[in-house]
Amino acid sequence: MNYRRVLLVLEQAHDASRAMAAIRGVAPHMEVLVVVVPFSSWPLAEAPDDGENAGFATLVDQTAAAQDVDVRLVPDLNPAGIGEIAAASGIDLLVAGSSLRLVAALTELRKRLPIEVLWIPRTQVQAEGRPFTRLVCVAPNRRAAASVAAFLRDGLGLAKGDRVALLAHNRVEYADLFFAAAKAGLVLVPLGTRLTPHELAFIVRNADISALVYGGEFAETVAGLRAEAAVPRRIALDAPAADGDLLLAAALAALPDAPFERTRCDGEDLHLLLYTSGTTGRPKGVMVPHRMTSWNAWNTALCWGLNEHDVSPVFTPLYHAGGLGAFFAPVFAAGGTIVLHAGFDAAEVWATVAKERCTVVLGVPTIWKMLLEHPSFETADLSSIRWLISGGAPLPLYLIEAYQARGIVFKQGYGLTEVGVNCFAMSVEESVAKKGSIGRPLMMTDAKLVDEEGREVAAGEVGELCLRGPHVSKGYWKNPAATAAALDDAGFFHTGDLARKDADGFFTIAGRRKDMLISGGVNVYPAEIEGELLLHPAVMDAAVVGVPEPTWGEVGVAFVVLRPGEPATKAELVAFAESRLARYKLPKDVVFVEALPRTAYGKVVKGELRDAYLAGRGAA
Repeated sequence: MNYRRVLLVLEQAHDASRAMAAIRGVAPHMEVLVVVVPFSSWPLAEAPDDGENAGFATLVDQTAAAQDVDVRLVPDLNPAGIGEIAAASGIDLLVAGSSLRLVAALTELRKRLPIEVLWIPRTQVQAEGRPFTRLVCVAPNRRAAASVAAFLRDGLGLAKGDRVALLAHNRVEYADLFFAAAKAGLVLVPLGTRLTPHELAFIVRNADISALVYGGEFAETVAGLRAEAAVPRRIALDAPAADGDLLLAAALAALPDAPFERTRCDGEDLHLLLYTSGTTGRPKGVMVPHRMTSWNAWNTALCWGLNEHDVSPVFTPLYHAGGLGAFFAPVFAAGGTIVLHAGFDAAEVWATVAKERCTVVLGVPTIWKMLLEHPSFETADLSSIRWLISGGAPLPLYLIEAYQARGIVFKQGYGLTEVGVNCFAMSVEESVAKKGSIGRPLMMTDAKLVDEEGREVAAGEVGELCLRGPHVSKGYWKNPAATAAALDDAGFFHTGDLARKDADGFFTIAGRRKDMLISGGVNVYPAEIEGELLLHPAVMDAAVVGVPEPTWGEVGVAFVVLRPGEPATKAELVAFAESRLARYKLPKDVVFVEALPRTAYGKVVKGELRDAYLAGRGAA
């Protein structure tokens, strides 16, 4: 939808200038009406005026004059009244400021008006050092807007919609390119750093890459890639650069000193093209439009309660949706600080948490286990942490309880590359009372659970999780069949994940639909069995897969990693599981392995385990 008239609702008039600049920078064609609703505890007649924060009436007048825009002061936060203003003014888009109070009060207008939440991407390097770079939300973003965006579009001659690939470890240039691509109307394609040249070549050809930006440490990989796929423009972030490739610093230095005018984009224009891990078959490119980036950032910031005081270390890879979308973009959207690590190191993470006074930290179960087992865990200063969040896979209860023993509350998140990496939320209190749950759907997320016939299931029953909202992707690049299979006619994306919803509306993940096995006609969910096995003191990691069996159709096989120095037998583990699970859920075999195969983001590659078992390589 092409929005033309926008109503901007704020609680502080001095936010209007920044908000207006952001709106006009992204969509200069929009006509904007600003409504300022002061905090209910601040009557208009007694509005504070301390010299720095002038009274509301003064600020409204100043904003109106500076921005040449209609600004109205509304004394009460009355959603119906604001709706009347919107209707009378022909508004087709409502933008709320970053206040949870505002968004909650205006949510009821959703049935009449689409409610958008303003995202102001603005980042700049604050300080650099090892092992991390500190990025702070600062306006304006001169570095990305005037330099990198200008180089990509004007220096390289790239046109709106062209794809720019990035092959690099986490570094400040990721932030530059993330925002610069949006400003220049280009599509950023992050590439997995663990992929081979052959694997990268498929993505480069499939995405029809116009330019490749790479870290110098990947010069050899790029050389191998070029042997299989043509890349017309190549830019190295640092030496060594291959013959004929540009060095970014030199290219930026040669740019003329001229103002940069953003390329006009709307919400449906692509911002990112994110390729799935491709654990089965070829990877698929997920089309991420601007509205999806924006909605994920602001849904996360608002519903998780992020603010300008939050500091978050980011050590998960930025080429993954979780790295870019979980806290990187949302913390910036809220005005907070990112401490960007080049990679994961448990000692460095705990040191960063203490030194930088980190408040919110994201990880995957594998990372949380490694952080727990590091010697620094028992002595690390965790006093600044508001909460931790885990995603990527269900979090075992023993990990939740171990962190709770140190006074730290765990929240579980849920998301996919295709629907945004944050779709559910819960309060700190709910995280304790409902531990193991991913929470309730975010502000603009519709969620339902359906059976194999597409019928919604009752509370407490397991069904496939389907999500709908403005944070859902447009589908798969050059793959209409896969898009049609995932997105139904009502706009729901079928995640392939199984979940149950309790009477209070809290969702809990039960496993993957394809991961579910049917034994003797009964559905068995491996995630449940894995969770119980992980409670055994000798078990460090576990995965359960279904394999064919003549009598029952399918049976479960457990692959187990034991803790060093903690022996256990197959019979012992099966007996332990039997004390906690129904007999039909028990694994029919246990295979001890040194490690489970995982993707870069921590998900177990169960296909490898199943194939090895069936081939006889892992059979008892």
